[in-house]
Parts: sequence; C-alpha cells; structure tokens
Amino acid sequence: MSRRFSNVLKNRQHEEPTVNLTPLIDVVFVILIMFIVVAPLLELDRIELAQAPTSSNDLPITVQETSAISIHVRNDNLILLNNQPVPIDLLTDRLIKARKEYPQVRPQLFHDKKAWFGTYQAVKNALESAGFKEVDVILKPS
Repeated sequence: MSRRFSNVLKNRQHEEPTVNLTPLIDVVFVILIMFIVVAPLLELDRIELAQAPTSSNDLPITVQETSAISIHVRNDNLILLNNQPVPIDLLTDRLIKARKEYPQVRPQLFHDKKAWFGTYQAVKNALESAGFKEVDVILKPS
C-alpha cells in the first residue's frame, strides 16, 4: 500500500500546472470587436490652418483686441464675452444675441495656453450653435 501511495505522490510532483488561455483570448477578441465597431463612429473635427508667411515681406495680420465680439478664456478656465464673465451654459444664448447685433463680425477667441482644451472645445461648440461659420483664434506669444 505504501508503494502505491508513493507512486501517486511521485506522479503528482512531475505534473506541470496548465493555464487555461481561453477566457483571456475571449476577452481580447471582445475588446478588438468593440474597437472595430466604435472606431467608425468617432467624430473627427478638422480645422484649416492659415497659410504661413512665405517671406519676410509677408507680415502676420495685426489683431485688434477691441472686436465687437471677443471671447477670452483665462488660465483658470473663466470665460469672458466682451470682458463680462459668462457661464458656459449661457454662452450660446449670449452669442446668438451678439450675432443678431453684429451679423457681419467674426468673433475673436483669445485662449490662454494653460486653460483646458475642453473649455476651448465648449466655446467652439457654442460658436457653432450660435451660427458662426468662422472664428479668429488669437495666439499670443509668451
């Protein structure tokens, strides 16, 4: 009896553990399928960049900070419409009123480089909702 028991122990010691990879492969395939399904649904936003000066004779356009519609986004993400603080949820309504008052004016957006990109995106979405087709994004050199 003891020989049988010792043989069983010897056989168990020589068996190597196995890893079942089936659940891991299933999860990887599900994630891959989700990326394939979701990728075409992602919204891409394209912007056209202005032409850079080709020679020293071409000077950049000068900007007047006294535009009829100017939007400043400060580094603490505070939004100012014509130097008046505006909450993001009221920005679209105020821009619609400004567009009715100044239909030919192109708004100017001054966005601080330390402010969040999400704030820029929210302002851009508000401008689009208000019906503006173009906006001047003013970058200040630091």
